[in-house]
Amino acid sequence: MSALPPALVQLADEIRIAATGSGVMIAVAESCTGGLIASCLTENPGGSICFDRGFVTYSYASKEDMLGVDHDLLHAEGAVSQAVAEAMARGALERSAASITVSVTGVAGPGQSESKPEGLVWFGVATRSGVKTVKREFGAIGRANVRLETVRFALELLRDALRDDIV
Repeated sequence: MSALPPALVQLADEIRIAATGSGVMIAVAESCTGGLIASCLTENPGGSICFDRGFVTYSYASKEDMLGVDHDLLHAEGAVSQAVAEAMARGALERSAASITVSVTGVAGPGQSESKPEGLVWFGVATRSGVKTVKREFGAIGRANVRLETVRFALELLRDALRDDIV
């Protein structure tokens, strides 16, 4: 039995069905969620038809090594920024067989700062035609809840992109 919330698994299954039907491959680049998005996308059988890979890049070094995020950008902006979310999404697209990627980088908490509060998350969605970034502030709802809301929103971004046929 899965420890993942059933609503997230169901949302991921909708994505799997849509992606499979359109021949789309997906990759994810995760920081604050630590692989939870990939877990949702691979929870039900058949995920390998549309899910290529997940990059769990919790540290600066892993973002640089695995996704090609620029060292200077990370140290100037910090990991939680629009530019880093965009670079992560692009890096996942370039380093996979995917035609769409989603990236997440945020502050699940604790450890927030005045400029980057708990619950601040940047998302990136990349396709061959470009990258869209979205900022969400979930608030100080606790680490587990920030992570779950981040997964939910990332899956919704993927679902909506597939529905809008931007891939």
